[in-house]
Amino acid sequence: MSTTPALQRNPLPTRDALAEARVLVVGDAMLDRYWYGAVDRISPEAPVPVVRVTREEERIGAAANVAYNIVTLGAQASLLSVVGDDEASHKLEALVQATGIVPHFGRDPQMRTTVKLRVIGRQQQLLRLDFETVPETETLASQSALFDELMPQHAAVLFSDYGKGGLAHVAQMIQAARVAGKAVLIDPKGSDYSRYRGATLITPNRAELQQVVGSWRNEDELRTKAQRLRSELALEGLLVTRSEEGMTLYDEHGESHVAAQAREVFDVTGAGDTVIATMAALVAAGASLRDALPMANKAGAIVVGKFGTATASYDELFEGH
Repeated sequence: MSTTPALQRNPLPTRDALAEARVLVVGDAMLDRYWYGAVDRISPEAPVPVVRVTREEERIGAAANVAYNIVTLGAQASLLSVVGDDEASHKLEALVQATGIVPHFGRDPQMRTTVKLRVIGRQQQLLRLDFETVPETETLASQSALFDELMPQHAAVLFSDYGKGGLAHVAQMIQAARVAGKAVLIDPKGSDYSRYRGATLITPNRAELQQVVGSWRNEDELRTKAQRLRSELALEGLLVTRSEEGMTLYDEHGESHVAAQAREVFDVTGAGDTVIATMAALVAAGASLRDALPMANKAGAIVVGKFGTATASYDELFEGH
């Protein structure tokens, strides 16, 4: 199995180098809908606030938001995803195309495109409604065939797993990408990480890692469990995002830690998307995992200061560099 130069020490890429970097994002794309309104009274029918909707907004979410983060940084992104053949999927595709992402959607007429509808009143999220179904086997098989066509044209592959069924064949796709010498980065889901074996990097958050390795009492125990998992899965790196504790990258050389950047936290929605997207874009442009780490940490800090699923631009990220 081929290895990538992702752990070698390389300087951060220039804007031109980043513009040439291509990342293939594979995973569960969603449409995020926001209904904003005024809350002036409590319903007489039940003790709940009445929201008088005054504005609606639609954004791309999940794997689509990951790809959006990549193009916002100035790199190129293709998005491979399975969606329904419904109004939401066509709206999602139009929004994706408008960002500069190249969409490759497999349409399953039996499937309902995943939509998350958030109701916002007085700048607070009052309710979220989820609409979703699982894709059919035939559609997933065609997705794998398209992956084999698209993968050679990209320097890195990013799997964005939201547990919606779109990555049923992820193990085979990882193996194919690694044999081709591509960096493979994964935002994992669930408690079984065996299907991610052989990836370059996985990026669980603190709670997700605990699901897999159990809790830890101190840094030494965390280090031991993280390195054991990394070794068992034959990963080059394991990046644990730890909220207010920052981020820690575990690799064959030990560990590299970056502290959380002090910022006002307005909304953590999509921060994990931004972190892995930044890592993937920089690695695709030639940066090492360790060199990309502080920039991914900075990008995450930028987006938590914004409302909703947000992104960080090249200028925001490289300000002062």
